[in-house]
Amino acid sequence: MSEIRQTWRAADYDKSARFVSDLAGPVLEWLAPRRGERILDLGCGDGVISEHLMRAGCRVTGVDVSRDMLEAARARGVPVVRASGEALPFEAEFDAVFSNAALHWMTAPGPVLEGVFRALRPGGRFVAEMGGHGNVAAIITAMRAVARARGGDESLAGPWFFPTPRIYGEMLERAGFKVRRIELIPRPTRLDCGMAAWLKTFRGVFFEQFGADAPLARAEVEDLLRPVLCDEKGEWTADYVRLRFEAVKDGA
Repeated sequence: MSEIRQTWRAADYDKSARFVSDLAGPVLEWLAPRRGERILDLGCGDGVISEHLMRAGCRVTGVDVSRDMLEAARARGVPVVRASGEALPFEAEFDAVFSNAALHWMTAPGPVLEGVFRALRPGGRFVAEMGGHGNVAAIITAMRAVARARGGDESLAGPWFFPTPRIYGEMLERAGFKVRRIELIPRPTRLDCGMAAWLKTFRGVFFEQFGADAPLARAEVEDLLRPVLCDEKGEWTADYVRLRFEAVKDGA
């Protein structure tokens, strides 16, 4: 499997992926943040949601691995720490850990959950939404088909971790959490930016392997997806499926 890693640019994300934070309302309702709480925003990105939580009176720390995203979050006034989700450096500091659309990028979920558990105070809660089983399945299949036809690396089409509720619930319990609720939620998502921009933002590394033929490979993926994800007006929809959960660290 290739070791090419996803990179993030805050400006590109704002243009092509703002819907990710715009659609965070339901998981924020599950979080139900309270004034004065200390909250860790795991995979905070450019800090839009962290800033929202701060305005609600919470004391927020954002954590991410992308320097560019952290600069954008810092510019919003969000206190940030650069760290991997698989190696969180916190110990019993937070009333809640929140994450939106980030956990599926962390493909070693065991260390992530162990780190979140350590970061929480007794009685603290872990509330998050991530890609769930079946998320962007059509898009991944189309990319794999193009890679196979071109002799490319198919694994770059889908580097994510998209679990079922049963699998992730069991992982949470093994890490010490009590699962309050967990749901798999189909959420077809309109792409105002279009499919090409989505592919460039989220899977640019997949197309880089084709060098000068990258635009042609991207067009081939779009051609495969058009019958199922593009309507008669030329508007694209991504086949999103989200996994949303709330779990607690029992108080001592």
